[in-house]
Amino acid sequence: MSTQSLGRALRALREASGLTGGTVARRASMSAGKLSKIENERVRPSVQDVDLILTALGVSDTVKDEFLSAARAEATEATAWRLLRRMGPWKHQNTIKAIEASTRVLRLFRGQLIPGLLQTPEYMTAVFGLPPALPEETRGRTVAARVERQAVLHEPGRTFRFLICEHVLRWLISGPTVMAMQLDRLVSVSRLPNVSLGVVPAGVRMPDFPMTCFSLHDDRLVIVETFHSEITTTDPKDVQLYADTFDRFAAVALYDDPMRTLVEHVRDELLR
Repeated sequence: MSTQSLGRALRALREASGLTGGTVARRASMSAGKLSKIENERVRPSVQDVDLILTALGVSDTVKDEFLSAARAEATEATAWRLLRRMGPWKHQNTIKAIEASTRVLRLFRGQLIPGLLQTPEYMTAVFGLPPALPEETRGRTVAARVERQAVLHEPGRTFRFLICEHVLRWLISGPTVMAMQLDRLVSVSRLPNVSLGVVPAGVRMPDFPMTCFSLHDDRLVIVETFHSEITTTDPKDVQLYADTFDRFAAVALYDDPMRTLVEHVRDELLR
């Protein structure tokens, strides 16, 4: 299957399923207009788009693999943040929500910010206020969409593994009080039975450079964040590279009570 015929093939699959475009679009967390443009080949779908559409259609793994192979003609895709801002950052939150909904094991590494699934609304507001700051109304809608994403933490059958570098706990993205509340949130979420939260302490020898934030969705997809874009890759070699990187940092991280003691110590320093 060529990438040129991918849109037509997706439309044929949908029509064979008996589902309307509106139903599939809602399940895939995209607008009906975007789905129509993909099906009519006016927009080239990303790997994320194809994955979400196929999941909404409920196709077999064999069919999904065939379509995803065509979608990843270029296995690595980059979407500039300015484009995501233009289409509406809250819509992007819904896209990530849909990807997380189809993920059984999420591994997430953060060397810059607290992970979105663990952020308090106040911390989120501060993050989206950083340059280039979102307008107030847009910021509110984006915060609400990110808060809604956090419900996935309480869904059965899912596992979450978070790694955060210690310096992230100390960076004043907001005022000390908001940061202290955020650290309390980390301690609270770390007690959930399906959540593993590790903090890479500053005093250990680093196993690698914490160059970028990234999330591993099972063993099929990696999303990497850079200053200018969000990069998605499904190439197995790239996925394995990030899985190995995650494991190296995980091996030196603190967990459970030692981790909570460190987080609470940083919180107390902030309050002083």
